[in-house]
Amino acid sequence: MRNSLADAHPFSKLIFSLFIILVTFLIIFLIGFLIAIPVFHLNLSDLTQLMSDYNDPDNMKFLKFLQTLQGIGLFIIPAFIIGYIFHSNTLVYLEFNPVKKHLIGLTLFIFLASIPLINSIAVFNQSMQFPEWLSGLERWMQQKETGALELTEAFLKMDTFGSLLFNIFMIGILPAVGEELIFRGVLQRIFAEWTKNIHWGIAIAAILFSAMHLQFYGFLPRMLLGIILGYLFYWSGSIWIPIIGHFVNNTVAIIAYYFYGDQMTGEIENFGASEGTFIYLIVGVLLVAPLLFLFYKETRKTVKN
Repeated sequence: MRNSLADAHPFSKLIFSLFIILVTFLIIFLIGFLIAIPVFHLNLSDLTQLMSDYNDPDNMKFLKFLQTLQGIGLFIIPAFIIGYIFHSNTLVYLEFNPVKKHLIGLTLFIFLASIPLINSIAVFNQSMQFPEWLSGLERWMQQKETGALELTEAFLKMDTFGSLLFNIFMIGILPAVGEELIFRGVLQRIFAEWTKNIHWGIAIAAILFSAMHLQFYGFLPRMLLGIILGYLFYWSGSIWIPIIGHFVNNTVAIIAYYFYGDQMTGEIENFGASEGTFIYLIVGVLLVAPLLFLFYKETRKTVKN
């Protein structure tokens, strides 16, 4: 069964989707914030300090609560609402289709093999410099990057196994599910329909996916990640595949930080990009391309059958 909005112009679908995302997020965030006031004993006059002091464990609990709210209210709930409005069967619209185990295995290998390539592009991205006349923009971008990095490092400080499990939920599961539902399940579909070209749909969704993070010195590797996720979704016809790939990409870093912490931070981020690990970049590149082609061929077999 299709709803009347299913046949609307893609621009109308885009505006309506953004409206749903914004309104749902504001409602969920407001409800969550009202709950947080008594639970975390918040003093609104100290809110600015709470949002910037990462050394206080109580502050970090509050910030993790907000991060969890964002994942649910900004991505997951809006995606299901949009799916229901555009198609009465949300699971069909978002393509929660079953996948074969060997495709899941291929997805795991693709993302593990792509780690050195992603890291190398990240190092290149971080070395980019703007001309003098854009120095103001560059300073703003550096400030956003520094702020995001400090918050991420604060989240990744894990003293117990329980904190590891919560981070896997907050940083691994929620973004993997929510961001893939919105960017691949909703926006990629809308832009592909609008441009009448799946490749443009994948590219535009990947650009927006990367820009949304407001970490401009990681823009290129995140965009590449979005492109890979977009093609895997398109070839497989199942949202489970990009969710799994996104989850693997995030969770590998979380587990590495848990076991190695600050001592291995540079090594983890530069794996494949430093002189001593350059061989892994070569091996990774040689593996990723044939793995992607194999994934494509396997999905074509499924389509024929």
